[in-house]
Amino acid sequence: MKKIKNSVWKFLNNIGLGGLVQLYLDSALKDYGWFRTYHTKQSVDANGNPLPWYTYPFIAFIRERIRPEFTVFEYGSGNSTLWYARHAAFIVAVEHDKAWFDTVSLKVPDNARIIFREQGEPYIQAIHEIGQRFQIVVVDGRNRVRCALFAADYLTEDGVIILDNSQREHYQPARKALAEKGFRWLDFRGMTPIIGQESTTTVFYRDQNCLGI
Repeated sequence: MKKIKNSVWKFLNNIGLGGLVQLYLDSALKDYGWFRTYHTKQSVDANGNPLPWYTYPFIAFIRERIRPEFTVFEYGSGNSTLWYARHAAFIVAVEHDKAWFDTVSLKVPDNARIIFREQGEPYIQAIHEIGQRFQIVVVDGRNRVRCALFAADYLTEDGVIILDNSQREHYQPARKALAEKGFRWLDFRGMTPIIGQESTTTVFYRDQNCLGI
């Protein structure tokens, strides 16, 4: 049996598939549920539960630090909205795509609310309508630089901003502008669900922040 197994692995390695098969059978990617996300095109964990479409290093970070009393506002909606609903007191998300809004709205639990707003000022300023401040603001939709800067004024004193895909050149002005408002940042670079390329998720924080950074 051992000879057969060794022969199979030798054959797979010779044709360049050994590493791929090994990753599929026993690897961190398997544990993350990455192969499941790739095939389903859904950001989920290995058990099919919703995950934010962030880098895996940041998912591990936020999973250990989010608290059930936190309030969350999100620019953009999807499986991340469902994930925050499971881990926080409540979440409000704003969505600009009406078809996607209709789809996600059918899935959210009672402690989650999604509002539809057209792109531009109604979308950027949607957080103002809620009438409260938030521990976490997620910027993962349209007009990310402007959304991040506008939402900074609607954080609690210990609040943080999460900016996804922050490696993109056109999001760099957000770093400078938030730094001028007194924020520091941590970058979490790595693979994400669904796709194989690296990305970066960044958390912007101040002293005495809710994530204990």
